[in-house]
Amino acid sequence: MAALKPVAGAKADDAGMVPVRDGGPEDTKIAVYPPGHPTPSLRDAKLRRPTVMDIIEKKIESLRKEKALNINGTILLGTTASISGISANLVFRSCLKVNYDTLKTYSSLATFPFLSSVVTYKFLVTDALCSGNISKENCVLRSLLVSIVCGILHPSALAFSKNGRLAVKYHTVPLPPKGRVLLHWVLLCQTEIKLMVIPLIFQTCFGLVNGLRHYTIYESTLKNYM
Repeated sequence: MAALKPVAGAKADDAGMVPVRDGGPEDTKIAVYPPGHPTPSLRDAKLRRPTVMDIIEKKIESLRKEKALNINGTILLGTTASISGISANLVFRSCLKVNYDTLKTYSSLATFPFLSSVVTYKFLVTDALCSGNISKENCVLRSLLVSIVCGILHPSALAFSKNGRLAVKYHTVPLPPKGRVLLHWVLLCQTEIKLMVIPLIFQTCFGLVNGLRHYTIYESTLKNYM
């Protein structure tokens, strides 16, 4: 086995490179660093660490903003549906001349539309955006449908059902004749029910704006990860 010998003529100031002979045809230089002097890989890691941490912090911050905006938009949609439910309850109680179970009807008309709007919007819009299987037009259309169905149709039907039962129970309005039940209720409530056009217009505009806003948030978050 050949002994390791320093090569003749090697420069002494060769930047920590110690030449040795390994018995092969060429010399091999081994980098030797003094104690306490970090290697290039460690220095690069120390330089890269702040950059990586900054990127991670920015990602976390963008996720927090996206989550907050999504939650705020969904809760706002549920709140508008709850207000529509209270308005519908007020209209039908006045139309059917019901003065009973005030707290019960108002609490249910404020709670059920809120919950139905939040849950439906989460499944149809928020979850679809998170999965990436939805276009901008589809997002706006779904938001509009949720706003109209859960914000107007459901509260109106619920208010009519609850107050209609109370009207029949306490005989606050004339009972419908046999065979003309639906026509009787329509004629009885046709004047007051026109007032629901106002929340219908509001819910339609809000559904469009909320859908566009939610999709814009999704696009901006997606660009931050690319």
